[in-house]
Parts: sequence; C-alpha cells; structure tokens
Amino acid sequence: MPSLRIFVLNGPNLDLLGEREPHIYGTHTLADVEALCRRVLASRNVELAFRQTAAEHEMIGWLHEARRSAGIVINAAGFSYHSVPILDALLACECPVIEVHISNIHRRAEPWRAHSLLSGAAKGVIMGLGIDGYRLALEHLLQHLPTE
Repeated sequence: MPSLRIFVLNGPNLDLLGEREPHIYGTHTLADVEALCRRVLASRNVELAFRQTAAEHEMIGWLHEARRSAGIVINAAGFSYHSVPILDALLACECPVIEVHISNIHRRAEPWRAHSLLSGAAKGVIMGLGIDGYRLALEHLLQHLPTE
C-alpha cells in the first residue's frame, strides 16, 4: 500500500474538457488527464487522489485533507481569479503546491484571466502546455518527495 499521496485537484468546468472550447483547451478529456497522471505514478509507491469540483467549499475541504500530503497539483480554473478562501486554504498547506493551467492565461483575451490569486501560494506555476502540464507537475513532485 502506498505510504505517500499526491492530490490532483481540478476546478469548475474542467469536467467539460474535450468539449468546451477545444481551440483553447484541446480535445483531451478529464479522463485522459487522470489516465496520464496514473501512468506517471504507476511505477512509484505514491497514491493518486484525482478530483474535480465546481463547488468552492468542496475544493477547500480537499485542500484541508491534502495539506500534509506529498504534494498538490491544482488547476483551480475559474477559482484562480477570485477565490480568497481557496488561497487561504492553499497557504495553510505544508506540502508543495504546483498550480497548472492548460492554456497560457497571459495570452487569453480577457485581461482578468492573466492574474491568478493562487500563484503566490504555489511553489511553481505551469501554464500553456496543455495537459502535459500535469505530467510535468507530478514529475517535479516525485523528484522532491519527502523522506521518511
């Protein structure tokens, strides 16, 4: 049984990946993202908690659960731009947090999308690389796993 767990947490509308604005987000589905994450962790003794929600309070609960885990990869989607409660939950985390955005938020048409409130709580931010950003985030966390 794995002794370490990494959380991959996804925010609102990511359940529509592959259907919603494929010219921005691509044609991969959230199931494809989960399968990619599971492949990255397959040979490691690390459990994956992969979740998606459109409910801010649910995301906050998951962050509280994950705060002492081996790491968090978060694509907070629309929560990134306005959720101070999610920022506060991230700041309470004792593990490394990697923020992921499928699109490059600095290239988006809406100026408000270029600023994520959550980035200040993250060890690093990966954006604009499609779903490959999740792989890169997990690989980074794996290279920096806590020693027992």
